[in-house]
Amino acid sequence: MARLLLFGGKGGVGKTTTSAATAVWLADSGLRVLLVSSDPAHSTSDSLGVEIGSMPTPIEGVDGLYGLEMDPESKISSVLPKLGEMMNGLGSGGGMGGLGGLSMMLDANAKNEMEDMRSEVQTSDMVIPGLDEALAFDELLRHVEDPTWDVIVFDTAPTGHTLRFLSLPELIENWSDKIIRMMRVSGGLRSMLFGRKESESMKEELERFRRRVLHVRRVLSNPDLTSFTLVTIPERMGINETLRAHQSLSEYKLPVPNCLVNRVTPEFEHPFLKNRRQAELERIESLRTQLESVDIATMELLDDEVVGLEQLRNVGLRLYGDVQTLSDELGPHSVGSMLEHSIHRGMKREFHDDVERIYLHYPGINRDELSLRSNEGVLFVGLNGRERVVETSVPTKASQVKAKLENDVLRLDIPLFDIENSS
Repeated sequence: MARLLLFGGKGGVGKTTTSAATAVWLADSGLRVLLVSSDPAHSTSDSLGVEIGSMPTPIEGVDGLYGLEMDPESKISSVLPKLGEMMNGLGSGGGMGGLGGLSMMLDANAKNEMEDMRSEVQTSDMVIPGLDEALAFDELLRHVEDPTWDVIVFDTAPTGHTLRFLSLPELIENWSDKIIRMMRVSGGLRSMLFGRKESESMKEELERFRRRVLHVRRVLSNPDLTSFTLVTIPERMGINETLRAHQSLSEYKLPVPNCLVNRVTPEFEHPFLKNRRQAELERIESLRTQLESVDIATMELLDDEVVGLEQLRNVGLRLYGDVQTLSDELGPHSVGSMLEHSIHRGMKREFHDDVERIYLHYPGINRDELSLRSNEGVLFVGLNGRERVVETSVPTKASQVKAKLENDVLRLDIPLFDIENSS
């Protein structure tokens, strides 16, 4: 599993610059890094000076760095497709016209109750507050579970969006109750329209989605996997929002080890700038006092905007010090000076005589959440039902692989002979 570094805060405080500089620095250190943004403004592409899209895109000029800009709104219609089909079947206009003559099978009370519930669902356009954030985090989880990544750096939307997502499982329960009540009221009609198996699959899909959201929340609250760096500026509104965000993130048990106060006024002799800097330093000191468990770092306002790889490397140098190539051990590796992170590599490969040994880092995973299978010599490792190919140097049969999960590391011993010629 990849280490997940989230950067969040109010809009316009330098989250994108900080996260992009972090990703470049980590990739320059020899790690395989995915920089992810859910910002519809495509500011990550602007910061890197490279156009990136909805699939991991190699960043020219930085070996090992890939970029990805998610568009969660475009995925909303695909999250619960069976539910969408059901609602379309009940009619997109007013009244019960979508049911045609079958509506005569309902008595007046059932019709009225069903209309009321359809109206409730239509009012929200079937979109729960936080659904787009859920899609972003669910997509993010797919990459976090991919052992080929060492680190995923996530430039989040403003902190309020993250907090809205964290409350989503409870919202889903209330939302899905409305849908299931509607299905219950429609009674036998529902089975005629969709079949009993189809209606059951709708309920199962709602529950699967809720479980995935809960899984993401567990990952986000695991300090071995996730750290959240708050980014702010030394103005009163920025400081106050940072304090509120820290309190809310702590309530959800998200690890927040770092806070960066960005754009501090440099030290000059001019009276106006001296007064401004003094006021900013007092606010920063107040922030340190109130966030005793958080390391507070500061970075002065630069003399130009940060765009392009060389400017990002300059910011990375200020935040983390000189780049040092990390060893190929799984870790943990402690990196950084002004900002500090603990990094695990996602995968390590060794060769011992007639065995290829692959180590995969899966913190907090239970044995029953893992699966192993092969197909035509290709090895697949599954985690919570999602499978990924594990590349091996020879065709592999799962029955011949020795697997051992110990201390959050899955070790796979793969025989170095062709399975086609084995007995």
